[in-house]
Amino acid sequence: MIEEFKKFALRGNVVDLAVGVIIGAAFGAIVASMVADIIMPIVGALTGGLDFSNYFISLSKNVNATAYVDAKKQGAVLGYGQFLTVAINFIIIAFVLFLAIRAINKMKKEEPAAAPPEPTAEVKLLTEIRDALKK
Repeated sequence: MIEEFKKFALRGNVVDLAVGVIIGAAFGAIVASMVADIIMPIVGALTGGLDFSNYFISLSKNVNATAYVDAKKQGAVLGYGQFLTVAINFIIIAFVLFLAIRAINKMKKEEPAAAPPEPTAEVKLLTEIRDALKK
C-alpha cells in the first residue's frame, strides 16, 4: 500500500499540481498586495479619497462605527466595499494570468506540420493496381 501511494504521490501530474498551487498562492498574495497597496489608493485618489474597503451597511442598531473593522466588532454589517475589493482582485488576477498565458503561448514556436512521407514503392504499385481495377 505504501509503495502504491509513493507511485501516486510522485507521479508527474501530482507534483506539477502541487507546485502550481504553491506558486498560485504566492502569486495571489502579490496581486492582493498590488491591489490593496497600489491600485486601490490610486482609485481612491481619482474618486476623491474614497476607500472602498470601508463601505458597509449596518444591519444592527448597535453599530455606530465609521470604519468597517470596528463596525464588524459592534454587530452585523454588510461589507460590500470588501466585496468590491475582492472582485477587483479577481479581475486583475484573471487579466494578469491571461497576459502571462498569452505571452507563454507566443514564446512557444509552433512547428509546421511535417509533410507526410513519400509512399513506398509497394504502396505506389498497389495504388496503380487499384486505380486500374476501378477503370
